[in-house]
Amino acid sequence: MIASRPRRILWNRRRSREWWNNIVLGTYNDDQWLEHFRIRRRTFNVLCDKLRPLLKKKQTHLRQTITVELRVAAALWYLASGTDYRTLAELFGMGKATVHRIVSEVCEAIRTLQSFFINLPKGEKLQEVVEGFKERWGFPQCAGAIDGSHISVTPPSEDSKDYYNRKGSYSIILQAVVDHRSRFTNINVGWPGSVHDARVLRNSTLFHLAENGQLFPTETQEIEGVHIPVMLLGDPAYPLMSWLMKGFPDNGHLSREQRLFNYRLSRARMTVECAFGQLKGRWRCLLKKIEVSITRVPTIISACCVLHNLCSMNDDTFLDAWMQDVEEPVEVNAPDIPVTQERAEGPQCVRRALSLYFDKNPV
Repeated sequence: MIASRPRRILWNRRRSREWWNNIVLGTYNDDQWLEHFRIRRRTFNVLCDKLRPLLKKKQTHLRQTITVELRVAAALWYLASGTDYRTLAELFGMGKATVHRIVSEVCEAIRTLQSFFINLPKGEKLQEVVEGFKERWGFPQCAGAIDGSHISVTPPSEDSKDYYNRKGSYSIILQAVVDHRSRFTNINVGWPGSVHDARVLRNSTLFHLAENGQLFPTETQEIEGVHIPVMLLGDPAYPLMSWLMKGFPDNGHLSREQRLFNYRLSRARMTVECAFGQLKGRWRCLLKKIEVSITRVPTIISACCVLHNLCSMNDDTFLDAWMQDVEEPVEVNAPDIPVTQERAEGPQCVRRALSLYFDKNPV
């Protein structure tokens, strides 16, 4: 008779999850969920349901399964606080290696939702954005504001100088377009911090869509005798193009109309500055140096952008206190691109027409 093999028993050290099971699930009210996880309980449930097919694991006799809810909660705590993995492991009753893997897996899963939550507007949604910019900011034919933001990182040992930006730190760049509600409609993540915003743009899918006439419809609105196309609003780091408007270069001799135009454009571009501020204020890991492999950083940033839109779509409150330590936008790129480098004749006519329009239509 062949003796049966002895059944293996659980080999991992049992860790306490009393805080999660009894305190968080048992006593946290909605405000406490928002304070600690940066999203309300109902939004947390929505997120877990969307991630469940990607994160659910089978339970075996060797190891107790960690629930989807606990895995998502641990990742959100990391993103919201940027706390170290050792503290996170103790808090959620897991091993350090386990919690490290879980944060990575959850962020990867959230990133897969990007195509659902972050999309360039088309059709009726595009019209809603254009009308939103005109109603809220008094800027016609605007389909979004574009800018870049630097996220602090630990640079790779090779080519570390590529990540050293003009502000004097190591970073990678998040290029983003936002709508009138400061929701992301397009993101591009991963270029090293030394790269100019204009180069990031020119190497993005967004640029190629625009140059091939696929970004916006060709319909225009006549203003002051000029046909104004649908366009994005950018800062001086970007080129002036038919689909990308920026202010007049400040040479110290701007006319009143030109100064007014620059003010109105800057005012409308507050949407993207607000989006970056709220992104970093809610998901405070982005305020610290992200100390993971440089190849994983874009996933973490993209996941935060998805969560930013998820919270906005579900009306999850953004608390003013979260803006503490969030720096005001700082230009870290080169000065204005010279007009000689731009295909600017048509866009300059558009800019002059809008200057006259703003002079006649104050807000």
